[in-house]
Amino acid sequence: MHTKALYTGSFDPLTNGHMNIIERAACLYDTLTVGIISNPSKKAQYPIEERERMIKQALEHLDNVEVAHFSGLLADYVNSGDFDVVIRGLRATMDFEYEIQMAQMNARLFDERVETVFLMTDPKYSFLSSSMIKEVHSLGGDVKGLVPDAILARMDELAQNE
Repeated sequence: MHTKALYTGSFDPLTNGHMNIIERAACLYDTLTVGIISNPSKKAQYPIEERERMIKQALEHLDNVEVAHFSGLLADYVNSGDFDVVIRGLRATMDFEYEIQMAQMNARLFDERVETVFLMTDPKYSFLSSSMIKEVHSLGGDVKGLVPDAILARMDELAQNE
C-alpha cells in the first residue's frame, strides 16, 4: 500500500523544528507533501510563493517530499488530495491541547480513511517557533542553527533589501 502524508503549517519561516518533523515523516511514508497554508487571520512576513521557494530549496535532498500551498479548509484539501495521513508536530503540552481539538474536529471532516499522526519534535527544537525566529532575526539576533542554512540565507537577503 502506498501511503501519502501531508504536513501542514504556515512555515513563516520553516524552522529546524519543522525540518525535524519533515525528515522523520519522509522516512515513515511513501510520499510526503509539505502543505503551506494561506491563513488570512495571520499576517505573514514572507509571501506564500516565497515560502514555497525557500522550503523547496531546503528540502531538495528529500526525494519523496513535495511542496504545495493552499487556502481554505484543511479537510477539503486533505480529502481532494487523497491523503492517508495528516502529520502534526508537537513541541509541548500547550501544542497538544490545541492540536487534539483540531484533530477531533478534522476527524469529523476528513474521509474515514484519513488518520492524524502526532510526532514530537526533537527536544533541542522544542522552544522554537516561526514567530520567535522572525522577531529575533528582525532585531539582528543570530538564528543560525535554528533554521535551515538555505532559509537563513534568503531571510538575510530579503532583510537587506527592505
